[in-house]
Amino acid sequence: MTERVKCAVLISGGGSNMQALAQAALDEAYPAQIDLVIANRPNAGGLDKARRFGIQAMCIDHKDFENREKFERALHSVLHQAGIELVVCAGFMRVLTPWFVSRWPGRIINIHPSLLPKYKGLHTHRRALEAGDTEHGASVHWVSEELDGGAVIAQAHVPIAPGDTEESLAAKVLLKEHPLYVRALRSTAQKILESRGKN
Repeated sequence: MTERVKCAVLISGGGSNMQALAQAALDEAYPAQIDLVIANRPNAGGLDKARRFGIQAMCIDHKDFENREKFERALHSVLHQAGIELVVCAGFMRVLTPWFVSRWPGRIINIHPSLLPKYKGLHTHRRALEAGDTEHGASVHWVSEELDGGAVIAQAHVPIAPGDTEESLAAKVLLKEHPLYVRALRSTAQKILESRGKN
């Protein structure tokens, strides 16, 4: 059996990017396997999608914890016990604190709907339109202690048409996000496997 990197995907909503990754991981030649999906919201639609792939899916509701660190300690414990090697954020609407990031150095990736370093944070499509940009897109990047500030792994570009709205631009970017994340996770997991072989 091919050696693969054990991944957990963190979601908050419908999990369309997670679904694209799970679909790719059905191929045993794909270097990442999705072992676990965790949502921070009990009504996240991505949980049922994950279960349909036969992936263990669970909710750790951030509202059950009195502060961010207690939530992250619970999340860290579950990931650690599951033997997870790479944490994949896919529409996970929680900013991870330095406490958590420092415990997973070089082991958390995220997808962000802009061409980083442009438009870190929220409302990226609106900001690109307001700036009069001619192109927009998505970036997969390493998660660092700075919000959306880690090194970029891969990007996909989308032209902005004269009549684009926030909604139409968001839809175009999302279509690019799925193959981008599949490609970026493949290259990231491959590098982890290669470095493992050198140790």
